[in-house]
Amino acid sequence: MKKSFKIIITLLLSTTLLFLLAALSVFGINCHVKSSAENHFYTVDTIPMNSQYDCILVLGCGVYPDGTPSPMLEDRLKKAVELYKNNTAPKLLMSGDHGQKGYDEVNIMREYAIKYGVPEEDIFMDHAGFSTYESMYRAKDVFCAESIIVVTQKYHLYRGVYIARHLGLDAIGTNSDYRLYAGQATRDVREIAARVKDFFGCILKPKPTFLGDAIPVNGDGTVTCD
Repeated sequence: MKKSFKIIITLLLSTTLLFLLAALSVFGINCHVKSSAENHFYTVDTIPMNSQYDCILVLGCGVYPDGTPSPMLEDRLKKAVELYKNNTAPKLLMSGDHGQKGYDEVNIMREYAIKYGVPEEDIFMDHAGFSTYESMYRAKDVFCAESIIVVTQKYHLYRGVYIARHLGLDAIGTNSDYRLYAGQATRDVREIAARVKDFFGCILKPKPTFLGDAIPVNGDGTVTCD
């Protein structure tokens, strides 16, 4: 009986120790990703104007069935257009999910930018930006970008800038938090897990779902129209 009790105690202690180690690892990685990226955050007014960035990379987000962007995506696009008109970069790269015929983030993003005065030749679409990691990988490998300004909400910006820089891009970030968003607490929790996943992704560097021929972002964006 005493032997069985000792085994149970040992198992409980081992399980608790493993749980604590896992929790500490998650906490440490989360802090590392955030602190590494935060030094590269700027506002529209503080972006170094002596640097020339290749493009403003807008990360995709949900769109509604009627073809309108969700509030989060609308704010990302609003910030990107503001940056473009402030001459921080000559091109926009809209990177999102267009993996199905009935769901298209990138054309909606493009239409928004055109509506607010961005010439269509200055808008590139990445139809296979299925994740933040894939968007950054393809920005460098397919669109031949070397320096980018990442635009998304702040909670997401840490990971975007971290991935970009660890894939070899000279990346800075500007947040697009113009308002409060419903369900943010849930997104914040999920984002911690995503940061851990992409921390290891940046070490292993798996290839994205699709690559393809080079489409240099310094050219004419209309070549990416489908």
